[in-house]
Amino acid sequence: MNPPRRTPLKHVNESEMDVIEHVVELKQHSELIEEIKQTADKLQRDGATRGDLKILSRALKELRYAFKVFAPYRRQRKVTVFGSARTQPDHPCWKVAESFGRRMAEEDWMVVTGAGGGIMEAAHRGSGREMAMGLNILLPFEQEANPVIAGDPKLVNFKYFFTRKLLFVKEVHALVTCPGGFGTLDEAFESLTLVQTGKRDLMPIVLLDEPGGTYWSAFLKYVRDELLDNGLISPGDLSLFKVTDSVEEAVEEVLGFYSVYNSMRFVRDLLILRLHVEPPDEFVARLNDEFRDICESGKIEKAPVHRLEVDDAHLAHLPRLNLVFNRKAVGRLRQMVDVINCELEPRPPAP
Repeated sequence: MNPPRRTPLKHVNESEMDVIEHVVELKQHSELIEEIKQTADKLQRDGATRGDLKILSRALKELRYAFKVFAPYRRQRKVTVFGSARTQPDHPCWKVAESFGRRMAEEDWMVVTGAGGGIMEAAHRGSGREMAMGLNILLPFEQEANPVIAGDPKLVNFKYFFTRKLLFVKEVHALVTCPGGFGTLDEAFESLTLVQTGKRDLMPIVLLDEPGGTYWSAFLKYVRDELLDNGLISPGDLSLFKVTDSVEEAVEEVLGFYSVYNSMRFVRDLLILRLHVEPPDEFVARLNDEFRDICESGKIEKAPVHRLEVDDAHLAHLPRLNLVFNRKAVGRLRQMVDVINCELEPRPPAP
């Protein structure tokens, strides 16, 4: 029996080539699992040490289980709250975190924390057990799961910080950071870096202090004086986060970001912005006037759902803006999203 004829690639038009390449990218689950097995086999051929194998084995187990826990909640909006495990219940920052957790739960957002005490417990006490998810780190001191999330099936325990930190950013739609120590600053800086470099889609990042507090205002001064003034960051990078000492401002920053904007998706070089309302033609023209600098080529255009967004079918009904983004000016892209959210009238949520 003769094998089926294959169309020579030189005779495939650009549209067909797009589909072919995307199908190659969207490998079947079985193929990806087979790749994981092949990688494991290569470790044996490489003569990997026992220590290296233990790290890989534990990391894979942690991520597999964490993905399983989060899978049922993937379409549920979630916010990560960072902050010190040492903050006591009588501290103003505790009250702020508790109030923020309560307000987000009232807006039907789940609250993800490191599951420990201090700020983490405060945010969970505000949200309540039903709306809480926890990512606990196993340490020889300082941290056990707080009483709100302890024993809950939405709690995941990690040995490694790097696997835990992936979930903090990957599985949520916003980040809010209260004052804390080295760990809190590490989490805040890494989150900012991932968004600034495009390794994580745009999302609101709020640095939340107690009323009248100076923790984050001092940080903002340092960023402006030492980073911005010395050319170590771009002016637009200041748009990637918001400093506030108001719980309501923090809540508004998170909710407002998704008032018109829904999500983003790259299809090869094309950036697709999904919106809750369709922008008028004159508004799109304004975006091109103000934000032409973020386009590598072409212009910002309204567009129907892209044929290669097959794995995001639940978003197919949303209006879209397309552009060839230069992948550098993420701060400017955030500024454009802010204009979209501020200038277009949000559509009332479905009942």
